[in-house]
Amino acid sequence: MTVERAVVTSGSHKLRGGERIEIVFPPAVAPVPGAEKIPLNIVHEDDDLIVIDKPAGLVVHPGAGNETGTLVNALIAHCGDTLSGIGGVKRPGIVHRLDKDTSGLLVAAKNDLAHRALSEQFAAHGRDGRLDRAYLAVVWGTPDRSRGIISASLNRSSANRQKMAVSRAVKAREALTRYEILERFGAPPVASLLRCELETGRTHQIRVHMAHLGHPLLGDKTYGAGFAASVRKLPEIARAALKLLNRQALHAAVLGFEHPRTGKALRFESAPPKELARLMGALRG
Repeated sequence: MTVERAVVTSGSHKLRGGERIEIVFPPAVAPVPGAEKIPLNIVHEDDDLIVIDKPAGLVVHPGAGNETGTLVNALIAHCGDTLSGIGGVKRPGIVHRLDKDTSGLLVAAKNDLAHRALSEQFAAHGRDGRLDRAYLAVVWGTPDRSRGIISASLNRSSANRQKMAVSRAVKAREALTRYEILERFGAPPVASLLRCELETGRTHQIRVHMAHLGHPLLGDKTYGAGFAASVRKLPEIARAALKLLNRQALHAAVLGFEHPRTGKALRFESAPPKELARLMGALRG
């Protein structure tokens, strides 16, 4: 929108009266995402579901600023119109999601039966023994305890609505993360490799919880900005590897669930992608 030919982006802009206002509406787009032939690393596929090893940088479903080039666009091209529609026109087949810059395992439903059954398992977050999800995270420093549970409710940050924050507000949602230290890098440790398991599935949960604990993820520009100076403590080869990683050091390494039709227990594992493996190797020296 322009007011007297000056671009205005603030919704609180006040008009004096008599100004000339011009509004340009974007062209209409199709309500259903289009098929795009984007390469997929398929770990498992059958008539009911498909398990993908998602690369970092791939957005899961279309949204503001990401109408194309998403995993949903790729799934539509690969699966045709068989994807479950329960998630809505923008999220066909999507049962859960990973952040754009988080790599790893993700399952999508190819029909409504699978979607309902898988959604029920993800809603329970493993408390009924059917769902198994684990992440590998490289964090700054090392927690005091070798394993523990982070229990801190999350809500949208009042300062930045695109961020999540630990909150005691009534509307904040319960969040529980279990962690275990798998490896410490350096003496004293400059960083550590953690295995994290979710008992809830909140947006950015691991990233916010680890920052709350005082050990944000390496490469996390959103929640670990206060540790930017810590990069100088890394060996030169590790600094270079972290620069090449160019994202938070988080990978969805394990995904297990009960098949929605057969009831068979399925479990998949994904090794860290080469850029994350390179960072871990460099930290080991």
